[in-house]
Amino acid sequence: MKQLYPKHPLPRIVTVPGSKSISHRMLICAALCRGTCGIRNLLDSQDIGLTLHALACMGAKIDKISSDTVNVTGFAGHPVPFADPIYLGNSGTSMRLLAGIAGLGTTPYTLTGDARMCARPMKELLDALTLLEIRAESESHQGFPPVIIQGGHRHGGTTRLDCSKSSQYLSALLMISPFMTHGLTIDLTGPPVSSPYIDLTLDVMKQFQVTGYRINDTTYQIPGGQPYIPGDHVVEPDLSNAGYFWAAGAITGQKIGVAHIRPDSLQGDLKQIHILEKMGCDLIFDNQAISVKGRHHLQAVDVDMSDTPDAVPAIAVVAAFAQGTTRIRNIRHLREKECDRIHAVTSQLEKMGIQTDQGEDWLSVTGGTPKGAVIHTFNDHRIAMAFAVAGLKVPGIQIENETCVGKSFPGFWDVYDAL
Repeated sequence: MKQLYPKHPLPRIVTVPGSKSISHRMLICAALCRGTCGIRNLLDSQDIGLTLHALACMGAKIDKISSDTVNVTGFAGHPVPFADPIYLGNSGTSMRLLAGIAGLGTTPYTLTGDARMCARPMKELLDALTLLEIRAESESHQGFPPVIIQGGHRHGGTTRLDCSKSSQYLSALLMISPFMTHGLTIDLTGPPVSSPYIDLTLDVMKQFQVTGYRINDTTYQIPGGQPYIPGDHVVEPDLSNAGYFWAAGAITGQKIGVAHIRPDSLQGDLKQIHILEKMGCDLIFDNQAISVKGRHHLQAVDVDMSDTPDAVPAIAVVAAFAQGTTRIRNIRHLREKECDRIHAVTSQLEKMGIQTDQGEDWLSVTGGTPKGAVIHTFNDHRIAMAFAVAGLKVPGIQIENETCVGKSFPGFWDVYDAL
């Protein structure tokens, strides 16, 4: 349990670690190379550690140079046999992206995780892999992990995918497509959720000299016969984690920024600065940093956050300090995250005396005067960090299981406490 105390932070610029989403993707692309890649500013977190371990099981050689720098010698698209189950905790990104990589092997891989991971959906990705003559099945036959994946056929061609629950299904297929003899055309059953993460996948692949194409909103195409080319790479800062400090600037009225942020970043969570701007915050761009400064009165917004799901908890907490009712829409996929984040956010705001409402794919927050409460994190790093923002203003906030931030930002409390 971490007891928080209200602060009056001075204007400052903080530094956050490398992007979790990019770190996963860079490690996997490096493992698919023939040769050695250097990766700097890699996120050092629980989830990334699980991906590193899994790639080592599949045949990649991992040399850790420092906490945020590794050299990866790849297996050139031919993962080696590994008989034991590979444990992936509650890392949905690891599970889904690596399910695709396992489909390049010729022997079976069993991918498993903790109790929550074994209740998160995989059926749509398994179905798409099966259409490619890759063995892809759930041990329970219910579409949840543990899953057994075994390749053997690399013909490629065309497959069909339902991407309404996770964009990671599509990213998994994109990353293995260059190894297909005829490449791969992926037809989606409808527009994908969290589409910026798909652009991010294509961008990371491009850095390894693999080219993919978005033909239209529901068709993606990757030519076959493209090798991943090794090189040296740097992971840009994580904008999901940057968002907690932008939110802090919003509710405290101080200029709080995050260093080394590209204004043209493809990370979808860059959009949250513009949501905060609509709520009445000032945005300041200077010295390769982006800062947010709240004004005296924040205003409610009505916003579609289908493309920025990880930012929802932080924006919802800011909304508790705004005038009016904020409505956040098209977020059904938040119910399938590390916890049901719609329920988690609304239930904990209610504890703080804030009126909320929710539906299948939306939530609303009516601003008021938040009060202290013990915040249950549901073992979800984003719930812990989002509600920590409220502790900057509200006396009596306590964060239960505060160490869960180690999933994506082990140093979060050090940065927070220094505000």
